[in-house]
Parts: sequence; C-alpha cells; structure tokens
Amino acid sequence: MVGGTSPRVLSLYKAMLRESQKFVDKNYRSYAIRRVRDGFKEGAKETDESRIAENILKAKDSLSLIKRQSAIGHLFNASYK
Repeated sequence: MVGGTSPRVLSLYKAMLRESQKFVDKNYRSYAIRRVRDGFKEGAKETDESRIAENILKAKDSLSLIKRQSAIGHLFNASYK
C-alpha cells in the first residue's frame, strides 16, 4: 500500500464489513460480505497510486450505499413483525 493509506484502507474495510453485518436478510448479508472481501483482496494487488485513490473513493461510495440499503431493510423488516 501507499504510505499513509494502509490505516485508512483498513479502517474502511472494517467499517464496510461491520455495516454489511447489519443486513436483515441472510442472502444480502452474505453477498455484501463476500463482495467487500473480494474487492479488497483485488485492490490489495494494485500498485498505481491513482488507481488506489480511485478504489478508496469507490469503497467510500459503496459504504454509504451499504448503510442506506441496510437502513431500508430494517425499516421494511420492522413493519412485518
């Protein structure tokens, strides 16, 4: 990893896994966790600094998407109980 980005990337990885665990539906949860792990494994091979920065931005966007989708899942799940 590029100097200084490794702690940021690790923090982002952990946050994405934590948010992925919040999905109500087991299938969505396992898919999200698998995609996060696979994406970060693939990104670990990257050496170009501009591509690394681009991947970090994509991961941040994905984190916000995971948060939104998880919240929506909880709203709909609450109405069925």
